[in-house]
Amino acid sequence: MPEFVSERITPIAGGFDTRSMARGEPGLPRGFRWRGDDYPVLELLETWKQSSREGAHAQGELYLRRHYFRVRVSDAEWIVYFTRQPSRSGSPKSRWFLYERRAGPQAAP
Repeated sequence: MPEFVSERITPIAGGFDTRSMARGEPGLPRGFRWRGDDYPVLELLETWKQSSREGAHAQGELYLRRHYFRVRVSDAEWIVYFTRQPSRSGSPKSRWFLYERRAGPQAAP
């Protein structure tokens, strides 16, 4: 069963998917640090994007808000996302979040 997490995570230094970055999309890091532990990304399973309109007007322009990645890390599947616009209340460099974690046998390689 999925566990809703919604916490900031830190990319592990040492490499990003530069092909995505060349297209203007965030490069998926090779791993993340969460709650003091490192979790290498073993496999990219799925990607998608979330867009929404600017402001309260339904006729406003459509803006890309988040890039989602479903990845396999050790014994779990994670859904992580990258925010296109940094939070006003947080650090401008904190743009990666662990949205959901699914542990157990279904996540095994």
